[in-house]
Amino acid sequence: WTCSGRTNTELIQNLKHSALFLDHRVEAGMLACDRKNYCPSQPYEDAPQPIGFGATISAPHMHAMCLEALISQLYPGARALDVGSGSGYLAACMASVVGPSGKVVGIDHVQELVEESRKNVAKDGKQSLLDSGNLVLVRGDGRLGLPQHGPYDAIHVGAAAPTLPPALVEQLRPRGRLIIPVGVHSQELLQVDKAEDGRVTCKSLTGVRYIPLTDLSTQIGRG
Repeated sequence: WTCSGRTNTELIQNLKHSALFLDHRVEAGMLACDRKNYCPSQPYEDAPQPIGFGATISAPHMHAMCLEALISQLYPGARALDVGSGSGYLAACMASVVGPSGKVVGIDHVQELVEESRKNVAKDGKQSLLDSGNLVLVRGDGRLGLPQHGPYDAIHVGAAAPTLPPALVEQLRPRGRLIIPVGVHSQELLQVDKAEDGRVTCKSLTGVRYIPLTDLSTQIGRG
């Protein structure tokens, strides 16, 4: 996709015109969070950008696709988890969508990125999300989830796991959904749904190319 723009609004309108999302709440959530406050260079380019420590902020079209895939679970008052929250951008978008009665937890194992993400959210004029607890950004191994804040209606993973992490599936609420890239040499974006009775189904949405979801020392070595 070539949806790059000169401004945040133009970028999101280009994503909309390319039908990367259909739900107006995805548009509202992305318009509410200006990427320039989360991305150190070329924020409106439709391509992933490095943010340091071996991490990237995903391309805007991938953020749009993932939000669209999760939007039915991101209802007002929902609880969501963003694994590999990095810059804090997608977690802030999700918090804008679920509203003041919801809660979004972003987890990243690089302490410096967690601290930077909090600064990014404040720079974006959303310190109140952090102060109220509607948005929580913490350090930890996202592959294990964060059960103390769960169960979750929606879980997003921003790096490719070699296999589906069982802890994340376990922390899904019944009728919850997990969006995660899975694979090593060949990756696919999986939609994992948990039924009311606990039955889990997986569906491949598209082929993707993400950085790997790894331990901290491996990631820092990449950076």
